[in-house]
Amino acid sequence: MPSLIRIGNSRGVRIPKTLIQQAGLADQELEFTVIEDGLLIKPVHRQPRQGWEQLIREALQTYGDEGVDSEWLDAPLTDDSDWEW
Repeated sequence: MPSLIRIGNSRGVRIPKTLIQQAGLADQELEFTVIEDGLLIKPVHRQPRQGWEQLIREALQTYGDEGVDSEWLDAPLTDDSDWEW
């Protein structure tokens, strides 16, 4: 049965490998929520590219848009149908 263990000034819980596998928690960032009867541990589900827009705005404010390679960004998309493979 898992129990609290001392980790520096904090406490931790050793979770058995079988429970980690069953709950899909392996190699996941975890979210902790206090509920009426205890503590709920679940993986954090992030949306793909979540927060990218804000990060790009911050980068543009910090570095400006001089470094943006507009030649490539403004280039028309092409298809490769005329290429020989």
